[in-house]
Amino acid sequence: MPHGPAEAKIFTCSQSQYLAEEIAEAYGVKLGNVITSTYSDGEFQPSYEESIRGTRIFIIGSTHPGPKNLMEMLLMIDAAKRASARHITAVMPYFGWARQDRKDKPRVPIAAKLVAKMLEAAGATRIITMDLHADQIQGFFEKPVDHLFASTIFLPYLKSLNLDNLTIASPDMGGSKRAYTYSKALKSDVVICYKQRAKANVISHMELIGDVTGKNVVLVDDMVDTAGTLTKAADLMMERGAKSVRAICTHPILSGNAYEKLENSALEELIVTNSIPLKKESKKLRVLSCANLFAEVMYNVHHNQSISSKFII
Repeated sequence: MPHGPAEAKIFTCSQSQYLAEEIAEAYGVKLGNVITSTYSDGEFQPSYEESIRGTRIFIIGSTHPGPKNLMEMLLMIDAAKRASARHITAVMPYFGWARQDRKDKPRVPIAAKLVAKMLEAAGATRIITMDLHADQIQGFFEKPVDHLFASTIFLPYLKSLNLDNLTIASPDMGGSKRAYTYSKALKSDVVICYKQRAKANVISHMELIGDVTGKNVVLVDDMVDTAGTLTKAADLMMERGAKSVRAICTHPILSGNAYEKLENSALEELIVTNSIPLKKESKKLRVLSCANLFAEVMYNVHHNQSISSKFII
């Protein structure tokens, strides 16, 4: 992409170095120089090793747990504010702690709101993220939020598969809106799984709403954590006569024994982005890069051009 002398600068938190290098290359600038000093007790201090006074900077960093990733983003933002950067955009391909977006029982925090307030207090003037766990998290911010859809990455891949009798599925009731949007773009049917949880990450019961007999099913979700819901849904659909089942999940958290569940499941493949780093490889995992999507949006934001096409499936 062409750029002039007043081009923005791109920096990265350590957890997203691999992705930031791709984004910077697609954008057409070199990744900015940051060093991090670490004390023996684990405390760390990032330092910008070049002037950022009066510039727009983008700080790339997903905030998946543990807490170090979020803390590094906050320190990077604070350092940029104190170094007189003009605009500080937190680019968070994965916005962590987003599942705590409401009080679902007494005496619990709303962590997503807390994270939003901390980012603003640190000095972020804009947020760019992708496939939030809940759309309304945008409302927790007083600063602009660009909420990108990974469907702009996934849809071309799905269409390239040329699957007949395609059916889009939601693994739970909460994802039904996302599933309907994909089905509209692909002109396909929709089925929904209804699940009941015994506790977090433990499913006690699952039912299928809709017919999948002879269908090539694609499950759609925003993240995959333990892979319990996805693999259970895939196995259920194959039992109900599906021809094949694959899944699309934007953020590959894949914790616990998720890889083992994936390998032993009826899923043909799990298609994810590189919003967070994979813990290991799997023959059932297909990773599509989100670097071009973020680079284009960042470029357009800096040059005051429209980014509305990245919000539309």
